[in-house]
Amino acid sequence: MIRGLFFDLNGTVIDILTNEWDDQTYRVTANFLSYSHVDIAPEQLREEYAKLNRRQRHDSEETYPEFDVGAIFEDIILRYHTDGDTGRDLTSTHALAEIVATVFRAASRFQLRLYPGVTAILDKLRTDYRMIAVSDGQELWARPEMRSLGLEPYFETLLISSTFGYRKPDRRMFEMGLRELDMSASEVLFIGNDMYRDVYGAAQLGIRTVFFKSNQGDQMPHGAEPDYIIYNFEELPKAIRFLEHRG
Repeated sequence: MIRGLFFDLNGTVIDILTNEWDDQTYRVTANFLSYSHVDIAPEQLREEYAKLNRRQRHDSEETYPEFDVGAIFEDIILRYHTDGDTGRDLTSTHALAEIVATVFRAASRFQLRLYPGVTAILDKLRTDYRMIAVSDGQELWARPEMRSLGLEPYFETLLISSTFGYRKPDRRMFEMGLRELDMSASEVLFIGNDMYRDVYGAAQLGIRTVFFKSNQGDQMPHGAEPDYIIYNFEELPKAIRFLEHRG
C-alpha cells in the first residue's frame, strides 16, 4: 500500500531556468556588494565564486558533496570588504552573506513557474497521501521559491541537500524521508526527473520511482530503471494507481 510520496522540486514540480555564469549575474551581485563596502569586480567575483565552490566540494569528506552558497559569499565579504574594520562583526557578515546569496539567485534566474497541472494534482493527492519534498539545492533559495509558488502547504517537511552537506543519490537523503514519515520503503514512491540522483538514489533503498521526463535532469540510465515514466505532471495519479494495483 502506498501511503507517502517523496517529491524532487526543481525539474519535477518547479520549472526553473537559471544561469549562474551569465555576466549580468556577477555585475548585479558585485554592484550590490559595493553598497556594503565590499569592493570586488564582477570578473573577480566570478573567479572567487567558482574557486570557493570547487574548494568546498573538494574539501568535503562526503561522496556526493553539496556546497553552501551562504558560506561562499561570507568568505568573499570577509576578504574583500573595504570599510577598514578588521574586526568585522561576524553576525552581520553572516546576515549580509545570506542577502547577497539571494541577490545572486535573483540575478541568475530567468524563469520560475510550476509545471502545468501541478497545483490541481497536488490538491487531489494530499487528501490520500502524506507528501514531503526531498531535493538537491540551497535552502536559502528553495524555501522562498516554494513560498512564492504557493507550494509550502502541500509538503509536511522540506529536506534540502545544503542543510546536510551532501546530496542525492546519497542514501541518507532518502532514509531521512522515511524517518520523517515513519514509513517503510515499500509504502512510498519517489517522484523525480533525474535518473541518477532520483531513480538510482531511491532504488538503493528499494523505493519505487516515478520518473518525470521533463525538460531538465539526467535522462540516461544509471543502474536502475524507474517503475513508471510520465511525460507531463498530470499523468502522476495514473502512475500511482498503476503501481498501487501492481503492489
